[in-house]
Amino acid sequence: MMFSLKLKPDREKSVLLHHPWIFSGAVESVIGDPGPGETVQVVSAKGEVLGWAAYNSASQIRGRMWSWNPEEVIDQTFFEHTLRQAVNLRALLIDPELTNAVRLVNAESDGLPGLIVDRYADILVLQSLTAGIDQWKSIIAEILSKETGIEKIYEKSDAEIRRLEGLTAHSQWLRGQPQKEVQIYEAGNTYLVDIEGGQKTGFYLDQRNNRLKVGQLVQNRKVLNCFCYTGAFTVTAVKGGAAEVISVDSSADALDMARRNMAINHLELPEVNWIEGDVFHVLRSFRDRNLKFDAIILDPPKFAPTYAQVEKASRGYKDINLLAFKLLNPGGLLFTFSCSGGVSRDLFQKIVAGAAQDAHIDAQIIDYCSQAPDHVIGLNFPEAAYLKGLVCVVR
Repeated sequence: MMFSLKLKPDREKSVLLHHPWIFSGAVESVIGDPGPGETVQVVSAKGEVLGWAAYNSASQIRGRMWSWNPEEVIDQTFFEHTLRQAVNLRALLIDPELTNAVRLVNAESDGLPGLIVDRYADILVLQSLTAGIDQWKSIIAEILSKETGIEKIYEKSDAEIRRLEGLTAHSQWLRGQPQKEVQIYEAGNTYLVDIEGGQKTGFYLDQRNNRLKVGQLVQNRKVLNCFCYTGAFTVTAVKGGAAEVISVDSSADALDMARRNMAINHLELPEVNWIEGDVFHVLRSFRDRNLKFDAIILDPPKFAPTYAQVEKASRGYKDINLLAFKLLNPGGLLFTFSCSGGVSRDLFQKIVAGAAQDAHIDAQIIDYCSQAPDHVIGLNFPEAAYLKGLVCVVR
């Protein structure tokens, strides 16, 4: 049976502009009784067929567009074609001599709303964030294995967004023998990735280019790496010739992995100090002790998963950037990031500017940062540009 999602009058504009989301407020009616993730035909108030979407009555985003072609058939062939396009694009974007860890599928921006696929050497980690992807997950895994030649596929569908979609969190091996860790390489460095227990899909692939920037700018500097996770920025800072690096994270497991990442890169551990603790508290204690640094890296977790949390997130970003500016020597560098989709690039810059003003610091932006190119951004889906960052220097 064919199901249809009919839009209210004059609510088809975003669909015609190829934005992939249809919010509940735009829906006039649903014809039939589609289950979570079922494919529905999207129809304007005048009866014009606009394309095909995955339906979810439990989500504020009722429909996520698969295709704007009324003649399209959403079947295995559709997923084969779409996944092949995504995988082939990465072969053009990423030099295998640089890294063997790549984002192969970036959800809506690759035409597959809610699907994240990251490659770590000979393992694929898949995140299903929507009911539509859940419907096709086993077929998607089969196609991915065929397209990449990789047999090991781990599903890590534990992101908070699944709750907003009315879905439960779960993780499992979809194909191949279980393997807790894998070793990857990136720009001459080696990293261990915790496949089953790591944050996101296990490693922050989106920061690849920004790690290179840090390595180029911190020679002979005393560096503070906040929210260091498994130490990728720490490794690049030490490799870049930093005089000293202090790394802070609240997770003992992450710090243990960070130490191991230092060891496998044959770096001397005495060059790095590790602090397990809340970054906000640590920064305040450093301020109270009048400690100073020549470079500070702020790469916090997502403070605002949705737009509703932007105000609270803005206060958090303001606080840590204010504290960081107070800890920097003249000529010091601040590498500051936000991965909150609800915080725009302009808003983030205003927050950092306000923090510098309140710290009585005069600073300059010397570089803008964003996600690595394999984290593609759909031209009509600006929400995909979630990672934004600034490199600032204190005058």
